[in-house]
Amino acid sequence: MNVYPFIEAEQAGKRNMKRACELLQVSRSAYYRRNHVSDRARADQDLTAQIIAIHDASKGTYGAPRIHAELAAAGRRHGRKRIARLLHGTGRRGRSPRRWRVTTVPDPAASARPDLIQRGFAPDPAAVDTRWCGDITYINTWEGWLYLATVIDLASRRVVGWAVAEHLRTDLVDAALTDAVHRHRPADGLIFHSDRGCQYVSAQHARLANRHGVRLSVGRRGQCWDNAVAESFFATIKTELVHRQAWPTRTAARKAIFEYIEGWYNTRRRHSSLGYLSPTAYEASRIDPPLSKVA
Repeated sequence: MNVYPFIEAEQAGKRNMKRACELLQVSRSAYYRRNHVSDRARADQDLTAQIIAIHDASKGTYGAPRIHAELAAAGRRHGRKRIARLLHGTGRRGRSPRRWRVTTVPDPAASARPDLIQRGFAPDPAAVDTRWCGDITYINTWEGWLYLATVIDLASRRVVGWAVAEHLRTDLVDAALTDAVHRHRPADGLIFHSDRGCQYVSAQHARLANRHGVRLSVGRRGQCWDNAVAESFFATIKTELVHRQAWPTRTAARKAIFEYIEGWYNTRRRHSSLGYLSPTAYEASRIDPPLSKVA
């Protein structure tokens, strides 16, 4: 027979809880210990519900660190290990990017251009629209390949411009850079960094950059880390969006990319290198985050 409810009733009625324990032959330490475990279990249940809600809102991408940051932003302070334990107990987990795969085709006849970044990827909310980087990746659809070119602000990790096409001509990267320039109107002298892909070192691309007062910068041949922020973004979008389902049409993929970049990545997704702020929130801040990762 469970006697604890009778003791709780005695306590609630402001009666002698000690006497009730003696009459029912229950030690007070056992009673208090049972209540403590129950309170902790109830608290874990409530926290687990919050964890599930945040995990669902991230479309299953957030692990314990980002869930911890999301809860902290809402004023709920909990240990990261506790959150990790409860997340594991739900059978859920975050999604980690796969290893990068180099897709760039370098142009051996390209004219020499300097590396004006030198892996200077440190975020800085005061340096927005002074250093951008770009790259191209691909998405497999049932209709064929869809190619995505992006322009990312190194200061805040925001995707400031992007374009998609069914081809890999220089027009694709030009469209992404033009999109970024028209949206952000940077001052002359902005640096646009890329790898040595033939599109980025072409004369056509150089003419576009010159018209907008953009200085072009390229990394070393075969050194993917020289463009690590762009590579990291592609690993993230493929892990969190592209590789999670099949894409019957290019139109469906294009729509999903728009929603991911503009509705999630730039405005809501928390970045470890930004102190677990979104790019939008970081640009509005003056916080110097720990620089443990590039994106």
